[in-house]
Amino acid sequence: MESALADEEGARPETIVIHPVDAGQRKIKTGDLVRVFNDRGACRARALVSIDISQGVVALPTGAWFGDPGGNIDMDGNPNVLTRDVGTSSLGQGCSAHTALVDIAPL
Repeated sequence: MESALADEEGARPETIVIHPVDAGQRKIKTGDLVRVFNDRGACRARALVSIDISQGVVALPTGAWFGDPGGNIDMDGNPNVLTRDVGTSSLGQGCSAHTALVDIAPL
């Protein structure tokens, strides 16, 4: 992604996709700002409620720049705050599975 696009209005925070059943249990609607969190950290995201994702699963794309130096929540939606800081190899240094157990709550 071209980094200049991150400065477009509405580009941040990242959009997280959540199943309608999961969203309903948490009183989350499309467009709501949410907190995505686990024991490793937290980030803010904008909800998109969709049947295109399985119940019990959320999808938060990578690509947001880290937006909160030293705070307790990344305001731009960078999912790296939710994953282990251990690279896949000396070459890749990416998250090994691009997965993490998280919870989500309205802000």
